Amino acid sequence: MTAIALTIAGSDPSGGAGIQADLKTFHQHGVYGTAVITLLTVQSTQGVVRVEVMPGELVGAQLDHLLADLTPGAAKTGALGSAEVVRAVAERAKRFTFPLVVDPVMISKHGHALISDEAREALARELLPRCTLVTPNLPEASALTRRPVGTLEQAKDAAKALADLGPRAVLVKGGHLTGDASDVLWFDGQVMVLHAPRIDSPHTHGTGCTYSAAIVAGLALGVALPVAVERAKHWLTEAIKTPPKVGQGIGPVNHFAPSPYGEAGDRAT
Repeated sequence: MTAIALTIAGSDPSGGAGIQADLKTFHQHGVYGTAVITLLTVQSTQGVVRVEVMPGELVGAQLDHLLADLTPGAAKTGALGSAEVVRAVAERAKRFTFPLVVDPVMISKHGHALISDEAREALARELLPRCTLVTPNLPEASALTRRPVGTLEQAKDAAKALADLGPRAVLVKGGHLTGDASDVLWFDGQVMVLHAPRIDSPHTHGTGCTYSAAIVAGLALGVALPVAVERAKHWLTEAIKTPPKVGQGIGPVNHFAPSPYGEAGDRAT
């Protein structure tokens, strides 16, 4: 059977982030991608100039109708925009029979807010307890834990604090660290540090979306969570190294980077 993945996220017309990046990533990993749109943006590689959030009822209706027909092997959320949308997703997540990865997108690469303060609180209280993995970067981890997160040790502390909110696993991404881009994975009470060299590149638009989508693709293929995270990180590193160099601003990563699962997807765990 064909592995299916679902993204519940916002639209990026430039194709580097949001549902466009997620669907490209799913396809490259040999997974059939489905999508529920939470918000529309007016943006390019040069910035975001407008955000329109979908009504929570509409997001919920998209989810209900889709899931009545197709059952994904795994799903993710990206930018959710409002507390109403967060609650619509969280209510339905109670009934999910598949892993849910929450990428708590709060600010675009260009610095534009993509979630309200009320939505951030709803995400922490109502959605995180129902997810399998949450994948904040350092500023997002700091916003969710209300503590400074700027070092590797602080990232480890934040991972444990976020795990206390309910998710089975936490991945605190170290793209904002000084030195190597090391991520902290908290999984089943154990802490792992995933190391990668820092790549000096202006083409990093959509890295968070792409990373979480690659993890979801692995989970949809039946790969164990720590392995899916490690493979996704390795793939993202290669994608950052080989950007397509499109646009006049912060360009996207290379979604054509070779998949760790081969062309058809490797379903072995």
